[in-house]
Amino acid sequence: MKLDVVLGLQWGDEGKGKIVDVLAGNYPVVARFQGGPNAGHSLHFEGKSFVLRSIPSGIFRKDAKNIIGNGVVLDPITFRKECENIEATGVPVKERITVAKKAHLILPTHRLLDAANEAAMGKGKIGSTLKGIGPTYTDKVSRNGLRVGDVLAPDFADRFRKLKERHVRMLSQMQFECNPEAEEAEFFAAVEYLKQFELVDCEYYVNKLLEDHEILAEGAQGSMLDIDYGSYPFVTSSSTACAGACIGLGVSPSKIGHVYGIFKAYCTRVGSGPFPTELFDETGEKLRKIGNEFGAVTGRPRRCGWLDLVALRYAVMLSGVTDLIMMKSDCLDTFETIKVCTSYKVDRVETDQVPFDTYAHIEPVYTEFKGWNADLTGCRQESELPKEFTDYISFMESYLGVPIRIISLGPDRDATIMR
Repeated sequence: MKLDVVLGLQWGDEGKGKIVDVLAGNYPVVARFQGGPNAGHSLHFEGKSFVLRSIPSGIFRKDAKNIIGNGVVLDPITFRKECENIEATGVPVKERITVAKKAHLILPTHRLLDAANEAAMGKGKIGSTLKGIGPTYTDKVSRNGLRVGDVLAPDFADRFRKLKERHVRMLSQMQFECNPEAEEAEFFAAVEYLKQFELVDCEYYVNKLLEDHEILAEGAQGSMLDIDYGSYPFVTSSSTACAGACIGLGVSPSKIGHVYGIFKAYCTRVGSGPFPTELFDETGEKLRKIGNEFGAVTGRPRRCGWLDLVALRYAVMLSGVTDLIMMKSDCLDTFETIKVCTSYKVDRVETDQVPFDTYAHIEPVYTEFKGWNADLTGCRQESELPKEFTDYISFMESYLGVPIRIISLGPDRDATIMR
C-alpha cells in the first residue's frame, strides 16, 4: 500500500484541514509528519467548526487512526487542552490518536526562548507564532532535546530539569525577564495525560500499517516556508515538502503514492518575508475581507495578493505533486478582472524561476483574465461552472503541468467538486 501526502504549496493557510477531513473518509489512517501547534487546520461540518493545531485532521472520522509522527514537535499543555476540547464533543481521542515516541517535546521554556529571540531581532523579526517550535527544533538538531518516549523514563524529571536549566542560562544571557517555573506544574500534569495515549516506535508502526492500509500524510505550514527551499530566513523550522513525510514518519520514498498539493486561488502570507504579488490597495483589502484572512491560531491579519504561479510551479516541482487542489475560488466571484503572476522581473531581468536572494527586488509580471461574475458557492458539479472559470482552470493546468482534481467552493465538507 502507499502513503499519499497532502501539502500546502504556498505560505501556509491554504485550507489543508478541510481537504484532509474530506479525503480522510477514503483512508483508515491519517498522520501528521512535521510542524507543531503553530498549525491551524480549520474544519467545518454539520454546522460545527474546529481548529486543529497538533491533532491530525482525521480525528472526527469514526474509523480512522490518527498518528502524530516523529517529525512533529509536541507541546503537552496545548495537546491536552486540544484533546479535552474534542473529548467534550464525544470523540474518544485516546482511542483514535497514536503518538510517536521520537517526536520532540516543547517545554514552557522553549516558548520563552521563542519570545526572547523574536524580541532581540527587533524590526528584523521573523514573525514567529511564539509557540516554541523553532527553539524545540534547535534543541533537536543540537542533540539536547527531550522526546515523547522520554516521559516513560524514571528519571524524566531530572532530564527536564537539566534542559530547563540550559534554557534559563540562555534567557539570562539575553536579559529576558520571565518566570521559567510559571507553567511547570501544568506541564507535568499534561505529561501524565500524554502517557494515557498509545506511544509507539513510529517507523515500525507506520510501515506495518502500510502492509494492509493506505495512509494519508498531513503536512503543516506551506512549501514556501520549507526550512531548505522556502524564503529563508523567513521560514518555519521543518521540511514542509513531500520529502519531509518520509523523514517525519519513517518511510522510504518508494512508499509515496499520490502527492496532493493545495493552493488558494490567490495568495496570503502571515508574518515577515517576501511576497512578490502582495497588494496594498483596496483589492488586497477586499480579498482579506471576503476570504476572512485572519490566522486560525494567532488571529493575525494575513497579507493578501494575486496568485503567484512562479512560486506555485516551484513548489510543485519540489514535491512531485500529482494532483492539485484549488481552494477559495469563490472568493474571486465579484472581481471584474483577475490577475495571475506568470513570471518575475528580478533586477529588470525577466525569469520564471524563484531567485536565491530572499531580499531581491521582484516585480511580478501578470497575465489577466476576465472575471466570471457568478456565485460559485452553490456549484456541486463541474458542468455548473461558468466558462470564464473553467478557462482560468485550464490555463493553470497548462502552466503547472498538473491536473486540478478538486475545487473547494466554501468551508464545509460538501462545498467540494471532485473532477
